[in-house]
Amino acid sequence: MLTLTRSVGETIRIGDDIEVHVVEVRGGTVRLGFKAPREVTIHREEVYRQIAEANLLAAQVTADTLSALAAFVPAAAGGPEAAPEPEPAGHEQVTKDTAG
Repeated sequence: MLTLTRSVGETIRIGDDIEVHVVEVRGGTVRLGFKAPREVTIHREEVYRQIAEANLLAAQVTADTLSALAAFVPAAAGGPEAAPEPEPAGHEQVTKDTAG
């Protein structure tokens, strides 16, 4: 980890497009200002962890979710509700004419 010492009014640059400004120091608290492109997300650590946890929970698949999704899937092949598979484009089924 890189450790730098800065005073109020001084700036730290990260790459060409991110600036971290020391706005205020009061007791054990430091107030920082950030200038960065819109596509760069900046979060306090505790907020970042909450977002990561929420994303992890949202990505999990539960038995209830699978049951709900199963209602939208055709029955297994050969079952009474099985939908016929369409022929791929350009591969139409050809039947032989045995009449002559």
